[in-house]
Amino acid sequence: MPDPTTSLPEDSSTRFQPVSAGVVTALVGFTSSFAVVLTGLRAVGATPTEAASGLLALCVTQAFGILWLSRHYRRPITLAWSTPGAALLAGTGAITGGWPAAVGAFLVVGLLVLLTGLWPRLGALIASIPTALAQAMLAGVILPLCLAPVTAFADAPAAVGPVVATWLVLQRFSKRWAVPAAFGVAAVVIAVSLGRGDGSLNTGDMIPRIDLTTPHWTWQALIGISVPLYIVTMASQNIPGVAVMKSFGYDVPWRSSMAVTGIGTVVGATAGGHAINLAAISAALAAAPSADPNPKRRWIAAYTAGWAYLVLALCSAALATLVAAAPAGVVEAVAGLALMATLGSSLASALRTENDREAAVMTFLIAASGVTVLGIGSAFWALLVGLAIRWALGSTRADRG
Repeated sequence: MPDPTTSLPEDSSTRFQPVSAGVVTALVGFTSSFAVVLTGLRAVGATPTEAASGLLALCVTQAFGILWLSRHYRRPITLAWSTPGAALLAGTGAITGGWPAAVGAFLVVGLLVLLTGLWPRLGALIASIPTALAQAMLAGVILPLCLAPVTAFADAPAAVGPVVATWLVLQRFSKRWAVPAAFGVAAVVIAVSLGRGDGSLNTGDMIPRIDLTTPHWTWQALIGISVPLYIVTMASQNIPGVAVMKSFGYDVPWRSSMAVTGIGTVVGATAGGHAINLAAISAALAAAPSADPNPKRRWIAAYTAGWAYLVLALCSAALATLVAAAPAGVVEAVAGLALMATLGSSLASALRTENDREAAVMTFLIAASGVTVLGIGSAFWALLVGLAIRWALGSTRADRG
């Protein structure tokens, strides 16, 4: 394991290496999942303008969080929006209270993350949730989105086919750029569609702006969105993010990171941002030796990524407008492709432990069903039933033993 305090000689060939790594980190993080974010926000009631505002808020809050954490601690700490959380929103759909209730739920998630940093027992409680069940819930939530490329291709093969083909080709040669390239092809498809007169763009909507929403709280949104969104963000982003950084020799300042991401989520919530957290997959782009041979200089990559996210924030409204003008199924296909790797890893993790397999399968099925009971979405019920089955079967196995 590398020692981040080790100094290596610097030469001109590596001087700008962390800067370019930071730009790549931001580009990959943004382009690989912004379609999922827009899909999730629209699903819980946001208008295209409100969804664009949410994307802008996420970019800005995580950018400032990255800038502070990386410079203050001189470590390559990067943040991201909760992609699994956005997928959960897409699976949850409309809720009692509409978009204002969703915004209220986002605020609560931010407060819970902040409380996690201040009260270690809450973090320990989340960590005690069996990984198999948390991952099964996530897999079930994102399954409908991952089916979108299949159904969209069946409905519109001419529009969706090039997108899927591009993704498949890049899977072989450069997985990192597979989803960004797929969206690039999707943008061409959208442009061709607009050129044929199948839609229109309002240039006024392409100017970035913040659209604030007064939050409203309903118990359905608190249970159906806040609880599963908090659990998914912690279990699938923050805890793995710490592990990824540890693998490269860096300790993450837990309390400060939870404070920054919790406050950032609270600040961005009324503008439509659902949650920011420690980066997990994209964290390696700034923390790995490829960012800089000298571990002491890799914080520059994260710092650069923070500035790059501020630049990308200026593109949020234009991209949201482009997505809104897309032919049916095209953007959904990109979002589904972006979550394929997450689905695969979640299923593998959910089914790894034989003793938890029955509970994990039931958790997965309930989450994938999309059922709503008492106005509460399937993610909450999936985890609740999964825990109950795990306890019941565990008790039975203990009695047999």
